[in-house]
Amino acid sequence: MTPEQLAATVRGAVVDAIAAGELALDPAVVPTEVVVERPRNPEHGDYATNIALQLAKPAGVPPRAVAELLASRLRTVAGIASVDIAGPGFLNLVLDAAALGELARTIVEAGEDFGRVARYAGTAVNVEFISANPTGPLHLGHTRWAAVGDAIARVLEAAGATVAREFYVNDRGVQMDKFGQSIEARALGTEVPDGGYFGEYVEELAREVVRADPSILELPEPERWQSFREVGYLLQLAQQKAVLDAFNTHFDVWYSERTLHSSGAVDRGFERLREQGHMFEADGAVWLRTTDFDDDKDRVLVKADGELTYFASDTAYYVDKRLRGFDVCIYLLGADHHGYVNRLRAVAACAGDDPDINIEVLIGQLVKMVKGGEEVRLSKRAGNMITLEDLVDEVGVDAARYSLIRYPVDSPLTLDLDLLVQRSNDNPVFYVQYAHARISSVLRNASDLGIDWRATGFDASLLSHEREAALLGVLGELPRVMTAAAELREPHRVARYLEELATAYHKFYDVCRVLPPADAELEPLNVARLWLCAAARQTLANGLGVLGVGAPERM
Repeated sequence: MTPEQLAATVRGAVVDAIAAGELALDPAVVPTEVVVERPRNPEHGDYATNIALQLAKPAGVPPRAVAELLASRLRTVAGIASVDIAGPGFLNLVLDAAALGELARTIVEAGEDFGRVARYAGTAVNVEFISANPTGPLHLGHTRWAAVGDAIARVLEAAGATVAREFYVNDRGVQMDKFGQSIEARALGTEVPDGGYFGEYVEELAREVVRADPSILELPEPERWQSFREVGYLLQLAQQKAVLDAFNTHFDVWYSERTLHSSGAVDRGFERLREQGHMFEADGAVWLRTTDFDDDKDRVLVKADGELTYFASDTAYYVDKRLRGFDVCIYLLGADHHGYVNRLRAVAACAGDDPDINIEVLIGQLVKMVKGGEEVRLSKRAGNMITLEDLVDEVGVDAARYSLIRYPVDSPLTLDLDLLVQRSNDNPVFYVQYAHARISSVLRNASDLGIDWRATGFDASLLSHEREAALLGVLGELPRVMTAAAELREPHRVARYLEELATAYHKFYDVCRVLPPADAELEPLNVARLWLCAAARQTLANGLGVLGVGAPERM
């Protein structure tokens, strides 16, 4: 019996009690989903629910009276071994071994679908993250979003949503001109202009541009630096794409800011805002009245000289996303973008949307790397920053992704590079991946012994050891964890769950022999434990997959 099935059973007992006239309640007040959770103290049972406390007031009776009524019904349900009432009216439920053990079969048969939920079925979500200038390598801050943004998208997909990962390419503006002039300067051996770009990568770009077309050096100004800009832009963007692909982060949409302006999206955005009545003119400029929706001041869209502001791009871009059919637009921004939160929410409201539903802005904090007790500050290639490639070169893709996802993004993060390359239990990603590899080894050994556990009768009632029950209890939590991670946009919950699961498995394996001793007969208990091992391996693989981290079979 899964936690979801148990929750449905408890709800069914409430509905039946109402129908029998035992509870004077309107069925409409009964929660659609009854909360059933694992108690912190295993002595309190396998699961607990506070449904009696929730229903007591509308029913007009004490909570314990409601609990007694429900307990008497639940004690007759097959698979429920006992029901106790604790405190003011909590119901503590214990499942019999067979009902609890059947979860192993459920997980193995569900395969990659175990843990997937329908929380956001039918919802189209746009997740925009990184959004770097195509003027250099992706730095450490981008790396955090590359891992977390992708994990948020994966969690939402696991919760039933249709998700588009979007990279907003800032390919318009003064920084692009400085980029082209910097590449040109390196090609000509002259000084990089003030505010330009440095680092070995600029020299590499210059060599690559000239190698592809030597005649570029003969072009007159300003055509020459503009050509360097355009070719360098395409090369640098291709480099960013290649690095992200190698990092297991794949974008569905690369949205050019230039395209936003050339496609008419800005005019369409303005039209939408005019229809809603929030645009106005003052001092020769065109404004958006964002103060109507908690912004600290109204924002200029078009300056008095007719030039569009950057905020005009932000506004049009949001409206464009909504016109493309996305129900929810999630923005992942850096630590220096706190001022964008109310501003973007106000844009959504000005466009006629609900900022509590249609838009969400997440702010990530800074990351630093430490090696040998000292902070690593500079990159050989990029010059003044640490890049995504630097981190991957040091610890690998899996360790980098897992460690970046493992913590809430709203807190600063320090990565200990020495720890992340250790093959020890102190290294969280190694600890989780080792559990998967350890189970894979057990199942390989079973196969080598000629044991076909899938084709052998599975007696779930044999999984009665306390370590087996504890492992099953953790396994059953994945759907709940996935739902919470999706709702809160917190994929770190999945990582912490996997660590709990790995611990539960290691404790089980240390005291519960899985394979028969040499020359001994295969017992039904061995088969049942192989099913449990397979369920744990599948759950670990599913959780790691949601994080975009590999599930190795050998380590």
